Amino acid sequence: MCGIVGYVATETSLRGSEVVAGGLARLEYRGYDSAGIAVAGDSFALVKKAGPLQALLDELAAHPLPEHSCAIGHTRWATHGAPSDANAHPHVSFDSKIALVHNGIIENVAELREELAARHIALSSETDSEVVCHHLALAYAKTGDLSAAMGDVVTRLEGSFTLVAFTPDDPQRLLAARRNSPLVVGLGDGENYVGSDVAAFVDQTRTAIELGQDQIVELTGTEVSIRTFDGEPVEGTTYEVDWDADAAVKGGYPTFMEKEIHDEPAAVADTLLARTDDTGHLHLDELRIDPAILRQVDKIVVIACGTAAYAGHVAKYAIEHWCRIPVEIELAHEFRYRDPVVSEKTLIVAISQSGETMDTLMAVRHAREQGAKVLAIVNTHGSTIARESDAVLYTHAGPEVAVASTKAFVAQITACYILGLYLAQLRGNKYIDEISGYLDQLGRMPGKIAQILEKEDEIADLARSLKDATSVLFLGRHVGYPIAMEGALKLKELAYIHAEGFAAGELKHGPIALIESGQPVFVICPTPRRPLLHNKVISNIEEIRARGASVMCIAEEGDEAAARAADHLITVPQAPTLMHPLLTVVPLQIFACALAEAKGLNVDKPRNLAKAVTVE
Repeated sequence: MCGIVGYVATETSLRGSEVVAGGLARLEYRGYDSAGIAVAGDSFALVKKAGPLQALLDELAAHPLPEHSCAIGHTRWATHGAPSDANAHPHVSFDSKIALVHNGIIENVAELREELAARHIALSSETDSEVVCHHLALAYAKTGDLSAAMGDVVTRLEGSFTLVAFTPDDPQRLLAARRNSPLVVGLGDGENYVGSDVAAFVDQTRTAIELGQDQIVELTGTEVSIRTFDGEPVEGTTYEVDWDADAAVKGGYPTFMEKEIHDEPAAVADTLLARTDDTGHLHLDELRIDPAILRQVDKIVVIACGTAAYAGHVAKYAIEHWCRIPVEIELAHEFRYRDPVVSEKTLIVAISQSGETMDTLMAVRHAREQGAKVLAIVNTHGSTIARESDAVLYTHAGPEVAVASTKAFVAQITACYILGLYLAQLRGNKYIDEISGYLDQLGRMPGKIAQILEKEDEIADLARSLKDATSVLFLGRHVGYPIAMEGALKLKELAYIHAEGFAAGELKHGPIALIESGQPVFVICPTPRRPLLHNKVISNIEEIRARGASVMCIAEEGDEAAARAADHLITVPQAPTLMHPLLTVVPLQIFACALAEAKGLNVDKPRNLAKAVTVE
């Protein structure tokens, strides 16, 4: 969950700490509780502070670091040890020879601590990261070579980690290693960079290198060399980042979340862009699965967590309808622990905004061990899940900084539609003109989302009127059901109040007991063009109104029955039933954001949450 930035150059200056501080600021969205920077040049120095990044920046302003050619920085999310100055990174070894930052969790830390105790090496923090730092120093003392020492240490570590370290003995060299935790390299002119993701250095360079599993990278200002933990040289894959630093700023909106909600038309449009060839046939970004295997798939399992899982629930309705393949939705953190039934005819669809969600990554690996093929839907090029999957469908939503996902969600749903139509094309379930018709309808969705955004003030007024609510319920049927769950999740994440999403038909099987006078209830209403579904939802509304609920209804324009039944009506443009989620979720995102702001809460950084959950 933490953020790492590293810098190394051929010349000594103050630039490194400035680059690292800027990178840490762009990585704040990952979630953190403390931050620090260490530098090496003619001298070795560090500063670290618990609390917001500004506390670190204030300390740097009051006590500037010396000139240097190497700098590392870190924003920490507590796993071992509470947030404190002592537990903040970077850590320095007992002999002051190594400075190190670490993401992840070391699972055999107890054994490693005992070895340090036997050598009478005292710890100044509660972290597993400091333990690694001291072991790296011990290995360096033996070899006199930091690269060799890194190779020795990483083979002894169990768990997930990204390590970045330097020694003041060689202040123009940076070493980094990764296992089950993200790390990318940025290539500059006379200087090079590493980071948890490209946001760490995108204002300096857009040329990056993917690092694979169990790899070590050694950087100077002019050279980058990569090898496996076993010492085999690796030729890194270079790619160009297709967005710049301006994409990670608020763009005039008060919060990143508001900006990203307004980015949704572009997120959907960009995800749809260039998906067909000259013959009108759909194609995926990276397909390393024989089409013959995909034609034989007899079951699809979507693995994801949180918001991404709700995108998977929407996908189930579309893929089953278009392809006639059964689809299961699995929470990734439950999947591999329950002995799931998968085979070579099972397609696993892994959905993750960051492509680094550890629960999902572990589920991907388990599925592949069982012989299943894996297709990833991710937003981040070069991410671990993308690299370890057999096929990739990128969402092209651009960077999402706010912790609570909005534009990534609609982009994931769009990508799921593309996948469903691709499989229908491949398996002969749909003719090419039918697929073209669906793509045309999807192509109209960005404009329809933009129409909903014009109602932002109306929805925000409703939210402000409910800022003292202690509970809000959400009901939906068919594709409205996962949107009800997502609406409830957004409210929990942002406003810290009780919220639940239910299938509307489940109401009379228990949840109706929660209805009392004044209880706010959102109802996602199906199109009247599906009268069987629509009439049942109108009946649900009447049931809860009869018990005193205050009903907010999201319904299609022209839905007179919903207008009569609702206490407050929010309309969305007409659209095919399966594509409704792209529209109906938008008012719920605006509502949750506005209600949280009315309560004076930070919508970009909800408490206890982080953007990329890179530990299990």
